[in-house]
Parts: sequence; structure tokens; C-alpha cells
Amino acid sequence: MYTIKQADVEDVETIRQIADATWWHTYAPIIEREQIEYMLQTMYSTEVLQNQIASGSQTFLLLLEEGIPVAFAAYAPRDTNPDIYKLHKLYCLPSTQGKGYGKILINEVAAKTKEAGKNILQLNVNKFNNAKSFYEKMGFVIAYEEDIPIGKYWMNDYVMQKDL
Repeated sequence: MYTIKQADVEDVETIRQIADATWWHTYAPIIEREQIEYMLQTMYSTEVLQNQIASGSQTFLLLLEEGIPVAFAAYAPRDTNPDIYKLHKLYCLPSTQGKGYGKILINEVAAKTKEAGKNILQLNVNKFNNAKSFYEKMGFVIAYEEDIPIGKYWMNDYVMQKDL
């Protein structure tokens, strides 16, 4: 049994814990340890997450399995085109992967996107991340490639898109 709730600033530490557990599992095979540490510090610091939630620049959803948070997603209108929504983050604890929680969260974000009157949902995925095939099964297609500098590192991504 699961429930979904919109996260608030009191949920930041929970989001950080899920991100930390998931990032090491997901990215250790494809990027350097130092880059994972840097990106977690940069993108998942308490201050960054509190600001994103408090300002509303990203909406966070927490998925709870029998009352315990096990996955989260974050989305917002795209900065460069507010007619397109972007799924910024989607992470499920490794112990829960395969239970359909990623699909549930994507469907919830897609529903919120449609409620806002928008019909396109995009996301970035590392070119070597196994999640790419999951996104394809969810109806996303590669729209283009994007290399994004982050500190001294690069995020080498596909931008994937789904018409809703």
C-alpha cells in the first residue's frame, strides 16, 4: 500500500536520505565518486532543497510505502519554456525498485502537468543510466542530447520527452 504527498520543508532530510542511497546505487557504475559527492552536495544540500520547496521553484512529491518514504519526484515548468514541464528528479530506494513506484510517480507528475494545461513532459537522463530504458517504456523518446557543466564535471544527458 502506498500514498503520495506533496513534500514540504520538513521533508528535506528524508529527500536527502533517499537521494544519497539512490545516487550511489545508480551512478557509481557510470561516474566518478568525486562527481557523485560533488553533485549530491550541490543539488541535494539542505539549503538548496529548502529553497526549491519554499519558493515553489520545484514541486516535490514523496511516495510512502505503508507510511515510510521510499521515493520522490520533483517537477516544474521548464525555465526556458513554461509550456513544457520538466521532471527534475525521480528516485526510488534501491530496495523498492521494480515495485512500480517510478511509474506511479511519473503518472502523477503527468497528471499534474495536464492539470496545469500543459501537454509535454521532459526529463534529463545520463546517457549511460539504465533508467533510460524505463523512461522509454513509459513513453518518453529522446528529443536531443545535452552536455551540462556542473563545477568541473559534465552531465552528459539525453533530454527525453513525452507528449501527454
